[in-house]
Amino acid sequence: MLKLVIGNKNYSSWSMRPWLALRASNIAFEEIFIPLYTNDTADKERILSFTHSGKVPALIDGDVTIWDSLSIIEYVAEKFPEAKLWPQDRASRAHARSISAEMHSGFAALRNECGMNLHRPIRRVALSDDARANVARIQQIWADCHRRHGKQGPFLFGAFSGADAMFAPVVHRFRTYAIKVAPDAQPYVDAMMSLPAFQQWTRDGLAETLVIERFEAV
Repeated sequence: MLKLVIGNKNYSSWSMRPWLALRASNIAFEEIFIPLYTNDTADKERILSFTHSGKVPALIDGDVTIWDSLSIIEYVAEKFPEAKLWPQDRASRAHARSISAEMHSGFAALRNECGMNLHRPIRRVALSDDARANVARIQQIWADCHRRHGKQGPFLFGAFSGADAMFAPVVHRFRTYAIKVAPDAQPYVDAMMSLPAFQQWTRDGLAETLVIERFEAV
């Protein structure tokens, strides 16, 4: 069985992405939780025992180890083609990969100013110009996908895909920091928040009691 090494569900947006891809696709896996940012050297050593990157998430498939959220999603899509984690149409698949890569490498201002923290009371923060530009671009992506594929289903490409797994933590950020969602992007937010796997991650994150002070300042 696949093993997925993850960090705290309350904070770890990168862990959420492959976890959601697997769970929403009904792919069986063993979940291995290792607390992040503790002073316990044993926790650090446990992570290193799974991946030399020293970071989570990591997927273990027998003697194969895959690290990095997007790489894990790509691996799972190849191993389980029946899950259809990427659209079947070539053009749509290229589009899905493009926005996933953009999510993977971009939006630094929003990440820094609105860290993932499910426990945080919902309230707005003053965003920088760069973060507001990130918000606008994300909503443009959501609205554009809804216009193109909304008749096929409520997610970015109709059915749930790897692209949705990549954008899922942003939905939490929008909720936590009370970021206003445009009407043409709202259907996507509603669809994600109604997804059973998304709801399960949220419940699990809210049930965690470990507090990481460095992420509580915002």
